[in-house]
Amino acid sequence: MLRVTEIFRSIQGESTHAGRPCTFVRLTGCPMRCTWCDSEYTFSGGEHVSIDEVIRQVRELGCPLVEITGGEPLAQREAFELIGRLCQESYEVLIETGGYVSTEDLDPRAKVILDVKCPASGEAERNHWPNLTRLRPDLDEVKFVVADWADWEFTRKVVADYDLENCARSILISPAWEQIDLQQLANWILESGLKARMQLQLHKYIWGPDVHGV
Repeated sequence: MLRVTEIFRSIQGESTHAGRPCTFVRLTGCPMRCTWCDSEYTFSGGEHVSIDEVIRQVRELGCPLVEITGGEPLAQREAFELIGRLCQESYEVLIETGGYVSTEDLDPRAKVILDVKCPASGEAERNHWPNLTRLRPDLDEVKFVVADWADWEFTRKVVADYDLENCARSILISPAWEQIDLQQLANWILESGLKARMQLQLHKYIWGPDVHGV
């Protein structure tokens, strides 16, 4: 059984997959408490749903791209079985994880989007750094949510220390919602020469920042 907050079909709002129709399986619970978190409603509640039922609902939504997200989806050990079964059914599976939990046991067919926590999140000390060494340059992406200059400097150091320009498919730079000037962040990226992609959360611009299940 899994604790599930919601299952829905929408437009993928982030990563190199942004703009693609996607089914989201949002699991309940998270061990982190990032200051800028936009999914606090997933911290508690949810419904207990069997893996079979989750897969049945995913099939009904009829989308070949599926993202497992949260909260922190990998905090539930049963999520690993769900991911494997979805891969077995030939879904293209994305895992959005905050990096607190080890990705070592993930099905290798799944694609990881690893959210490295920067200092302004309040959770940078809880990053599980070995996850960065498992990133694959043809499949996996790494994301940094940047709220200020200190976060940007932290991002640049992590990218250099772990050679992420060569070890990840894409480096995603995401502005913390309403906490940093978008032009300023864009200029930092341009001036750095970093091989990175600035991303905005499309779903928030389409439906608004407080709407769930879209």
